[in-house]
Amino acid sequence: MANKLISEMGLPKSISNIFAARNITTAKDALSLTEFELMELLDVGLSEVRSALAHISEIVCPPYQTALLLMVQRTKDEQLGGHLPTQLKGLDAALCGGIPFGVLTELVGPAGIGKTQFCLKLSLLASLPAHYGGLDGHVIYIDVESKFSSRRMIEIGAKSFPEIFHMKGMAQEMAGRILVLQPTSLSEFTESLQQIKVSLLQNQVRLLVIDSMAALVSGEHEQRALRQHPLGWHISFIKSLAEFSRIPIVVTNQVRSQSRDESCPYSFQAHRRGGTLEDTARHDSHLVAALGIHWAHAVSIRLVLEAKSGQRFMKVAKSPISPPLAFPFTINSSGISLLTDDGTELVGPEINAIYCQGHNDIINFDGER
Repeated sequence: MANKLISEMGLPKSISNIFAARNITTAKDALSLTEFELMELLDVGLSEVRSALAHISEIVCPPYQTALLLMVQRTKDEQLGGHLPTQLKGLDAALCGGIPFGVLTELVGPAGIGKTQFCLKLSLLASLPAHYGGLDGHVIYIDVESKFSSRRMIEIGAKSFPEIFHMKGMAQEMAGRILVLQPTSLSEFTESLQQIKVSLLQNQVRLLVIDSMAALVSGEHEQRALRQHPLGWHISFIKSLAEFSRIPIVVTNQVRSQSRDESCPYSFQAHRRGGTLEDTARHDSHLVAALGIHWAHAVSIRLVLEAKSGQRFMKVAKSPISPPLAFPFTINSSGISLLTDDGTELVGPEINAIYCQGHNDIINFDGER
């Protein structure tokens, strides 16, 4: 609306012609100037300028919406969209049905914590027939780190849905619905994305998984500040894919060490470093999600997988519909299982902290299992 032409706004012809003569042609041009700047440029009185600005603002300003109208619209969007149930009862309840359609859902955590295991289970659920709780569709799985395991996926399926996978040929049919791409560079990933948009419609794709985004740039940009920028186009494109196709898009992200500047962003925090307060308040968590703020703002749901005091937790760290919650979980032959469906509500630094304690036999900081 900012680029709407002033000549099309129904202003009096006399004032409209003056705007055009001074090369002020759009609403943005007019509203970017102060009243006194416009008085000088247009050589008209203050009352005429205020009247013109009020008229322009009224036309280009988006109409207000009540909370009731927003709720009704959201209900319609959810009916057109929907959710992919994870079959983790507590998590599905927190997310009002599961992984939402039409937005980005991020899984972030240390290596070996269970992100790929969760992605394999979600891929199975998206490909299952609808009467078994699935989406009865195809899956595109972009396997950047070559961690996809068909054997493990079939094992998860056989343990979770024995009545389906023990039927003759069903395991092969389910596996055949999952298309795995393994780009080895950022340029190959870019080419894959451009081909995917057509495939989403032609092949009845019901889920897109990218495992993982951070691995695409980890070898190309060493400086932390630069690592936020190489994926700018890709982030926008993936968000548009989610909105265009109305399918769930799940993306995994790695963690990196937290710098001193990030742990003490304010001057008053730095003053405490030499005292007793710093010693007692020092966080065990020294990890933050990779890819930076630009990426963090792009995702609608952030699920953090972490290990603390020998126990794994899945945290709903970011969601427009759920408070921050933590669920203890374990990994077994059927994939990820919650130990309780009652999440613990989180407050303060615990919401965004990422812990990696007590599972050193599984997690290696070099990124290997």
